[in-house]
Amino acid sequence: MSIYYLLFAFLAALAAGAVNAIAGGGTLITFPLLTAFGLAPVVANVTNTVALTTGLLSGTFAQRKDFEAQKKKLFSLLPVCILGGITGGVILLNTGERSFNALIPYLILLASLLLAIQVPLKQWVAVYLQKGNHKKHNPVLIYTLLFLAAIYGGYFGAGLGIILMAVLGFVIDDTLTNLNVLKQAISFSVNLSAAIYFVFSGSINWPVASVMIVGAIIGGFIGGKLAGVIKPELLRWIIVSIGFMVALYYFVK
Repeated sequence: MSIYYLLFAFLAALAAGAVNAIAGGGTLITFPLLTAFGLAPVVANVTNTVALTTGLLSGTFAQRKDFEAQKKKLFSLLPVCILGGITGGVILLNTGERSFNALIPYLILLASLLLAIQVPLKQWVAVYLQKGNHKKHNPVLIYTLLFLAAIYGGYFGAGLGIILMAVLGFVIDDTLTNLNVLKQAISFSVNLSAAIYFVFSGSINWPVASVMIVGAIIGGFIGGKLAGVIKPELLRWIIVSIGFMVALYYFVK
């Protein structure tokens, strides 16, 4: 891959890292670009997951004190989520390029729709929690839903945080702030577990991944600084629009 492609990959990861820190949806920038560069879809997805996971480090590190208060819940939930992330990665690498290529427009469309409903979904969770009339949910239901969400995260991942917020709000009786902490930790753990599995799979394009890792880390830092300046809602709808256009392109391709 030429130096120009690597430069574009760096800039895309920089933008994705910043977008993830502010509004989410960075994968909708980087993944289509990698496939446009000529990377096979599965290789592009694997490379993208490994690269952008590093960009989540800054947000996770910033919340480390909040994780301490949720340690008991995290210890009970993370094992099944990590297993789900690895399972999603295994399924991805055994899907086959042709089959995964056929799924791309649907995955991008799903991610775009999830990003579009992020705010109303979060409001729904807040209202649901305020009612305070939750039933005690069966642990089997909790672990099953989180496992399925984690499989999706390991397989593609875009919009995982939104899915997790909906699942956690439905199955766990807690404040919205605490659920957001759990969502952040679980999302990072799912992506990290899938990324570690991918590292040993031999499916990563390392020249591209290396420059993207640097870009994602810098972008995450920049996004954290700009979070109070740029309106997340405006940025979110820009990314949603891009996602819909990319999905349409893949549908008619």
